[in-house]
Amino acid sequence: MEKFIALLRGINVSGQKKIKMSDLKVLFEDLSFTNVQTYIQSGNVLFTGNSINKKTIRSKIEKKILSKFGFPVNVILKTPDELEHVLKINPFLKDKTKDIERIYFTFLSENPSPDNIKMLKEIDYSPEEFSLNDNTIYLFVPNG
Repeated sequence: MEKFIALLRGINVSGQKKIKMSDLKVLFEDLSFTNVQTYIQSGNVLFTGNSINKKTIRSKIEKKILSKFGFPVNVILKTPDELEHVLKINPFLKDKTKDIERIYFTFLSENPSPDNIKMLKEIDYSPEEFSLNDNTIYLFVPNG
């Protein structure tokens, strides 16, 4: 059994794709996941599953949400170790001159193409900064 964190993209935002967390908890339990916990109305779910194939787990969750609620939802799946690693390698945390409350990160559903990375790097976002590591974008936004 392994612990997972499911991050559901785009639910409960501006009244769109509404899912009650109690219904989401039941959905995960119906998929035979255990120790299911939801976090506020965010669409973030902690759970334990017996499969170590994250792609299969993600697919099962996405299909069940589509079947039950009638709309597609992208799911990003992480283990606690992966999340800890993402936090540990955040390049902006090494710079003590940067306000920690202005440092963020977000996950992409897949690694961006080399062409998209090249286009991003050609744009000057000053004073904001970003750093890309696989499917994680780290952001420093000094002005909020």
